[in-house]
Amino acid sequence: MACLKLKQFEQLLQTVEEFREPKVRYEQYTTPSHIAAHALYTIQTQHADIEGRFVLDLGCGPGMLSVGAALLGAEYVVGVEIDPDAVEDFRGNCEEFELDNVECVQADVLRLPDTLSAAERTFDTVVLNPPFGTKQNSGIDVAFLRVALALARIAVYSMHKTATRDHIRKKALEWKVRATVIAELRYNLPRTYGFHKHTSVDVAVDLWRFEQQTS
Repeated sequence: MACLKLKQFEQLLQTVEEFREPKVRYEQYTTPSHIAAHALYTIQTQHADIEGRFVLDLGCGPGMLSVGAALLGAEYVVGVEIDPDAVEDFRGNCEEFELDNVECVQADVLRLPDTLSAAERTFDTVVLNPPFGTKQNSGIDVAFLRVALALARIAVYSMHKTATRDHIRKKALEWKVRATVIAELRYNLPRTYGFHKHTSVDVAVDLWRFEQQTS
């Protein structure tokens, strides 16, 4: 079970600072606090994959999911982020929450399998809200997911557009992993960059659970 009530948990996450300088090339959007709260709460209450676990957060940004995992009792949390400005945002949030069991590593997520030894791949749970993939960045969400599966000992939890559900399910079959949509979320994407025409856009998002199939 979760060590916090959902309402209290979401209120805490509302104080996590967002990107100070979001970069469009990385598709940087802070995971909304209500999305993060419901996703992590579902992961913990349905599968007990946060409390007491070693958690990896890929493409962590300013640390919404990492901070949330720590607040729900993760043993240790490591965030991985390519952008040095976002790494500083992450560390600032950890200081504000006085978290000493969370760290952020500046690295390219897509190169992690080549840089980590087998002994370093000791994460129980991997969580990620990957870039959804623009026309210039098509397929990056699946590439992030592939890395996550290579690093998780127990399970991967990843958010993907509901519109891509059939594609994600096809990839899971191809990779021979068990895949289940455990929650359907509404992602309110705020106007972040100059080219955005609307104040916000509502996007339907699936929270997936992936695990290796046992023989």
